This record gives sequence, C-alpha cells and structure tokens, in this order.
Amino acid sequence: MRDYQLLIFDWDGTLVDSIQRIVDSMRLAADGCGLPWRDDVAIKGIIGLGLPEAIRSLYPELRDSACAERFRRLYSEHYLAFEAEPSRLFAGVGEALEAFRSEGYRLAVATGKSRRGLDAVLAGRGWLDYFDVTRCADETASKPDPRMLREILEHCRVAPEQALMVGDSAFDLRMARNAGMDAVAVGYGAQPLALLREEGPRLAIDAFAELQAWLGRRPRGESLLRVSNYVG
Repeated sequence: MRDYQLLIFDWDGTLVDSIQRIVDSMRLAADGCGLPWRDDVAIKGIIGLGLPEAIRSLYPELRDSACAERFRRLYSEHYLAFEAEPSRLFAGVGEALEAFRSEGYRLAVATGKSRRGLDAVLAGRGWLDYFDVTRCADETASKPDPRMLREILEHCRVAPEQALMVGDSAFDLRMARNAGMDAVAVGYGAQPLALLREEGPRLAIDAFAELQAWLGRRPRGESLLRVSNYVG
C-alpha cells in the first residue's frame, strides 16, 4: 500500500448528507425561472461540477447569461437557507476525520461548491480552520479538470502518489486520475457504486469507516473492507 500523507475529500455526498438539499434547491431555482424540473438521476448526475457547469448541463437552453445568473442566484439562496441547519455528517465521518488528524494526515477539501457556499457551511460547523486547505470550483477549474488538486498538492508540498482523493462522483475520480493520484469511490452519495467502479478507483466503499480500516488505522472488526471491494 502506498504511504499516503494527504487525504482530499469531496464535500457533498462524501462527508455530508446534502444530496436531497441540492436536488430540492435545483428544483426551486427551476420554479423561479419558469423551467421544467429535471429528474433525480439527472440532478445527481451533475453533482460535483461547478455550479455554472451544472446549470449548463441541466438546462442547455439557458443561453441568456442573465437567465443563467438568475438560476444560479436562486439556487444559492435556497441552498444556503436549507443549510441554516447544517447537513448531517455521514456515519463515522466525524470520528474518522479526528483520527486521521491525530495520526498526522494532512486533510483537504476539493469541491464543486463556490467559495461563498463552502465557507458558509464550514462556518456553520465551526470548521473554517479544520482542513489544511480547501479549493472550490469558482476559484480554480471545475472537476474533472485536475487544477484544484494540483493546487492542493502544491500548497501541501505533497507528491501525487502520496495523496488520495475520496469522492462520490465520476467527476471526482476522473479529476484524481487526471492529476495522477489514487482515488476512493464512495457508494452512499450522489452516484451508484457500480457506475463509479467503471472509473477504476483504487478502492470502492459502502461506508466511510471502511476507509479508515483500509488505511490500517484503528481498524474495527465489523468495518474491515470486504475483499471484493479492493480494486488494486
């Protein structure tokens, strides 16, 4: 196993259970713009992209920049209103992150959220200074472009082979591959594990605690990774 020093996490659908809020916010924004709803599969399929890219994917007919901007603004307003009560962490996330920190791992976030959006949800948890570094799509390039990962690596002075990207979308896994680093696919978020396996992740998991077990730190008997989930 590689000696990982840096763990990089997607936010929505990987650390926090916020997928339904994203779906609901997209539909409320569509209502506000007089647009038809997209189904759950379509909306979940764009989670991970930057918001402008996500909107263009769902509504390519929004060629008018003013209409697209109105949609973006409505989405952000509705999502931040939902986040007045922070989305819950997935089971085992809080404990595992604390363990990773105590064991000396560097921790980072690479997300399709805007800087304003990420800072708002981090502040809601008292986590503004929790991670070593965070990168957002609106201050760099949207996934699957590897730019945000390369910026994180440079900030932490870590080589790609010493970093691990953890995410719930194909965009996360492609971004990691484009940056030359290993990736972990999580199957409890936006996209099904069967789809994510097609991207060739180093590891595929059904619960966050399996990551901690696989890394060999404080393994829990009931959480030990099934052999079928080990990809390489």
